[in-house]
Amino acid sequence: MAARVKAVSVVDAIAEDLRRAVLSGELPAGTPLTEGEVANRYEVARPTGKAAVEQLVHDGLLTRDNHRSARVVTLGPADVRDIYRTRAHLESEALRRLARTRAEVPAARAANAEIAGLVEGSALDVVGPDMRFHAALVDALGSPRTSRMYRSLVTEATMCMAQVQGRHLLETTLIVAEHQQLLDLVAAGDEAGAVALLEQHLGRARERLVGAIGGVPGPEA
Repeated sequence: MAARVKAVSVVDAIAEDLRRAVLSGELPAGTPLTEGEVANRYEVARPTGKAAVEQLVHDGLLTRDNHRSARVVTLGPADVRDIYRTRAHLESEALRRLARTRAEVPAARAANAEIAGLVEGSALDVVGPDMRFHAALVDALGSPRTSRMYRSLVTEATMCMAQVQGRHLLETTLIVAEHQQLLDLVAAGDEAGAVALLEQHLGRARERLVGAIGGVPGPEA
């Protein structure tokens, strides 16, 4: 049987490459991105460039005001705190429910093993598997709607994590150790312990990033 290959449009391919550039920091916060520049960069027609830009505006990676050129979104301290705290609400509930059944989450363990293999690599390489680890915890609930709610945060959460890692605010070994401890607490049925560790885990990243972008970090840092 022939393998099925998903067709990707030119617009989708350009949008995905721009998404990678934004999340990796190649296109820093505040960078203007005109439709003409995108068209020239990828040697496509201007409407194609415009459609790709609109995808990223829809995803929240670019912002556009009053018909002005789109710019890479800039997250301030309040934005960072809101993103992390919204994540914490969803992830905490996931951990509570998983701990009640002492659930094993193989997808999260696999993601953490991937991070462990990156200890000597680039800090930014950790971002993808880190987000997969946390998404796997939510997905383990088996609720498509809850997973969909969480996915609506993933783009902004990834932007935050890319800044955390790009600024070397967290050691990879610490991330791996706390992920492993979270899974062990869930498997042991320790709801309170798992939630407390998650708050510490996310709170440290949140407040260190707040401090790095000009805010006043809280004690969690």
